[in-house]
Amino acid sequence: MATDIVARLRRALEHEGESSSDFDLNPGTVLPEGRKLRSAGVLIAVSVFGDRPEILLTKRSSVLKHHPGQIAFPGGKQEESDANVTAAALREASEEVGLPVDVPRVIGHMPAHETVTGFMVTPVVAVLEEPFEAVAEPGEVEEVFSVPFEHLMTPANYLVESRRWRGSRRHYYTVPYGPYYIWGATARMLRALAARFEQ
Repeated sequence: MATDIVARLRRALEHEGESSSDFDLNPGTVLPEGRKLRSAGVLIAVSVFGDRPEILLTKRSSVLKHHPGQIAFPGGKQEESDANVTAAALREASEEVGLPVDVPRVIGHMPAHETVTGFMVTPVVAVLEEPFEAVAEPGEVEEVFSVPFEHLMTPANYLVESRRWRGSRRHYYTVPYGPYYIWGATARMLRALAARFEQ
């Protein structure tokens, strides 16, 4: 099964695709020309060693200034010391959840995703072929958990919901799983991967 999943992921990443953004479902949004976006990398880590493939996710600490309590991939902004966004994603995953940088096998990247907070986020897709002991960084991460790969790769599991934001109604993807409400940029990037995976 592991070999099949990796092969299908590689094929999915070969498909051409455009960048995504938090504004995809809100075509009336006018983004300012010349806006400066900060580079970031997140790790879409697919475990292939167990009974079923799963994707690693985190629940952000409720004390964080930005996106407290939300579900996110391990990752963060690219620092000057990072060679590239892949290095940033691996470093942040090590810091946030204790994932050794030499454990993920990177197999490709998704097109970058623009967030409402001014980041251009590159999803780095990797497979985990051996288990590791997850250790949540208490200042950033409240919980480390995994969701079945099949659930996240099924487009029918995604919903479009909306809420008021800055005086207007904003639409976004969600992909609920058990007690976890996965939405926003994380759901959008997963939905983009799911669309490629089913092709």
